[in-house]
Amino acid sequence: MINWLRVGLYLIVLLVVSGLLIPVQLLALRFDWPLRRRLPRRWHRLALWFLGIRVHVHGTLDTRRPLMIAANHASWKDILVLGSLADVTFIAKTEVGSWPVFGFLARLQKTIFVVREEKRRTGDQVNEIAARMADGEIVVLFPEGTTSDGNRILGIKSSLFGAAAAALPDEDDAVVHVQPVAIAYTRVQGMPMGRYHRPIAGWPGDVGLMEHLMGVLRAGALDVDVTFGETVEFKKGDSRKALAIRIEEQLRTLLLAHLRGRHRR
Repeated sequence: MINWLRVGLYLIVLLVVSGLLIPVQLLALRFDWPLRRRLPRRWHRLALWFLGIRVHVHGTLDTRRPLMIAANHASWKDILVLGSLADVTFIAKTEVGSWPVFGFLARLQKTIFVVREEKRRTGDQVNEIAARMADGEIVVLFPEGTTSDGNRILGIKSSLFGAAAAALPDEDDAVVHVQPVAIAYTRVQGMPMGRYHRPIAGWPGDVGLMEHLMGVLRAGALDVDVTFGETVEFKKGDSRKALAIRIEEQLRTLLLAHLRGRHRR
C-alpha cells in the first residue's frame, strides 16, 4: 500500500510539472527558441526520479561538433536516460509518433522520424538529420534498428550511418564525430540484476507499454550505468561499414563490462 501511495504521489507531481512545462515547450518549438533544446532535459530528469531510475555516468560527452551519439537500445527508458544527460534530439521510426503519450512527448522534443521502408523519402530524412547536426544539435542514433533484451548488442546496421556521411561539411578535411554510448541496466534495489528482473531492463515485444511501465514501478529503484566511449572520426571517403564495426566493438565491450561487474563505479 505504501509503495502505491508513493507511486501515486510521484505521478501527481509529474503530471503537474508536465502541465506547466508543455505549454512553454510548445511556444519554444513554435518560435524556435533555444529553450526547446534545454527544457526536455529537465523533464527527463524528473521522469527518472518518478520511475526510481538512478543514472551513473562513466566518461564524458565529446564537446566537438558535429556530433552523433550511437547507443545500444533496450527500451523506452533509454530515451529518458540519455535525454537527462545532454540536450539531444533522437532519430526514431515513424511508428513512434503515433504511440499514445510517448508519441506526443517525442514530438515535443522535435524527434526526427524516419520511414525506413520508403526509399524515396530516405534522402529528405538524411538531409534533415544532417541539417540539425550542422546547426550544432547532438543527434542520437540507435544503430541496432530495434530494441534488445539489454543483455547484448544486436548487429549494427551500417546503412543507418548514412546521416553521418550526409552531415559532413563541404571542406575536404571535414569530420563528423560519432561517439558510442553503452547503456547497461545493472541493479534493482541496490542488488545485482538477475535473470528474473532482466525483462524490466529491456522491453519484450509481446508486453504492452503500460504493463511494462507498471512492472518498472513495482520493481522500485533501478541503477543504470551509462558509458561514453571513444569517439570515432568519420571523414569523406571513409567506409560506413568500417564505422559500424568500430562502434559495435566498443558498445559490446562497454556493455559486457558493466553487466559482468568488471567496471568500477
